[in-house]
Amino acid sequence: MQEPAPSHSRRIAMLGFDGVQVLDVAGPLEVFSCASRLLQRHGLVVAPAYETLLLARHDGPLTSSSGLAFIGARPWETLGTVDTLLVAGGAGVRDALRERDLLDWLPRGMSLARRFGSVCSGALLLARAGLLERRSVTTHWAFLRELTALAPTARIDPDAVYVRDGELWTSAGVTAGMDMALAMVEEDWGRKLANEVAEQLVMYLKRPAAPPQISVLLAAGAGCADGRFRSLATWLVQHLDEDLSIEALAARMGMSTRHFSRCFVEEFGVTPKKFVERARYEAARSLLADADLSLQRIASVVGLGNPENLRRLFLRREGIGPAAYRARLRSEAAESRESHGDARL
Repeated sequence: MQEPAPSHSRRIAMLGFDGVQVLDVAGPLEVFSCASRLLQRHGLVVAPAYETLLLARHDGPLTSSSGLAFIGARPWETLGTVDTLLVAGGAGVRDALRERDLLDWLPRGMSLARRFGSVCSGALLLARAGLLERRSVTTHWAFLRELTALAPTARIDPDAVYVRDGELWTSAGVTAGMDMALAMVEEDWGRKLANEVAEQLVMYLKRPAAPPQISVLLAAGAGCADGRFRSLATWLVQHLDEDLSIEALAARMGMSTRHFSRCFVEEFGVTPKKFVERARYEAARSLLADADLSLQRIASVVGLGNPENLRRLFLRREGIGPAAYRARLRSEAAESRESHGDARL
């Protein structure tokens, strides 16, 4: 039996503000807490592997954007050395951007941490504090323009779920913060524990950093003036294995195919056929990160029927077949582990 690790907890601090997004705070912290419980259950640590804490301007309740309140927050000015310091996002971020004392403290606070970063729109606070210049970062798709304005020299990846640049980690919207936290757990303790945490929290086991966060629905459907087409886009990306021909979609909308096609192009800027192809491509690209899924299974799930159709789609989109694309993902993941280290249980 493996000897328990020394009694030492990594302190994980999350900084919030009034109007913070609940999931930005609770999601990542629960990933670390779950990892601690599992390590103790397996007898691999004496003390909890992670100690989580919430930072705010003052002691007392911190009100979220949904009205729920966090208790037990401590003033950020009292923070000592920590392992990880993250800044949450939320509807209140624009008010927080006007808090000069917070912006002045952030560079000092981040210097107290081994690694630091943000969840969702928390990246705007790091940017305003001057911490993202000439760094590789991401944020929620709705805040990309603002981030560009606040950090003009930053290398912003609009499609990433999360981005790591040395000690700096940034994630896209809301639940992407959990994916980022899971990657941190994997860095600290190895993939075996990360997979177990994912199973416990019913998360996607191997969601990579690279798949697009701006899905077909977010990039196109969210801007529809006609609510019927927004609903259609939502349904479509959830039923890729069904008949998505123009005739079937027009019938679903109660329109003639000609009228439906014209309205669809007006709403989305692309034809129904191209929209469906992109939706299936994005879904397949994400699924290829899971080595346990066969090409036949992926083709079936995304509605392409067979591996040959999947191959043709990837040759059009990527210039390589799905097997080669999967190998490239595997190679990139291996290079990332080598450059950042790969701790193991």
